[in-house]
Amino acid sequence: MQLFYAPDIVPPLYTLSEEESKHCIRVLRLQCGDTLHLTDGRGTLYRCRIEEEEDGKRCTVRVVESLPEFERMPYRLTMAVAPTKNIERFEWFLEKATEIGVSEIVPLDCDHSERHILKADRAQRIVVAAMKQSLKAYCPTLQPLTPLRELLARPFDGRRFIAHCDTPRTTKRYLPATLRPGEDLQILIGPEGDFSPAEINAALAAGFEEITLGEQRLRTETAAVVATVMAAVCNRLAAEKD
Repeated sequence: MQLFYAPDIVPPLYTLSEEESKHCIRVLRLQCGDTLHLTDGRGTLYRCRIEEEEDGKRCTVRVVESLPEFERMPYRLTMAVAPTKNIERFEWFLEKATEIGVSEIVPLDCDHSERHILKADRAQRIVVAAMKQSLKAYCPTLQPLTPLRELLARPFDGRRFIAHCDTPRTTKRYLPATLRPGEDLQILIGPEGDFSPAEINAALAAGFEEITLGEQRLRTETAAVVATVMAAVCNRLAAEKD
């Protein structure tokens, strides 16, 4: 299946962007009458037929079938993660989290952050490319770089967790042991220097639960992917039991 991103699609006819048209006609060599799939990034998958192609720069399709809520996750996961100093590591997280399944990504600006600037356009392109490659109909919402204390003040209808490496506390729970299938989650992953004690205390005061991802020490981007996988596995196992 070839998947194209069409956030502004209005059936029944839709003309792909010039970039997507070139990829469709010149790279994939699709022709009139061939089938392809589009997504609006909001959960609807469209099966389409190519109606017209012009000079390899313009491709118009007709929607044949619409599949709303295509492979919708039974939970919502918000990953709030501090971008790494080496931006390629954070971009790797963006790609892998999108492939695994995440609803929202919030880049965090923390006390110990070594990166205070994020190229939003580039990050968005990485998320969209990962969505298309993994054949998903939902595109994660990518928020702008957000100060941690601003995020803590925002309401969230679900459980909120903070993973940190501060001195061991008896209140820490292993994430898979505390997750419940189907619940909405928000998970905080700090920068390479971890959250500051003041940030941890502020998160706890805001109702966050302390968690651990295991005994091993993980890089920021690895911890974020591990947490994403844990949430996915928890919900997958529950679905298979039903």
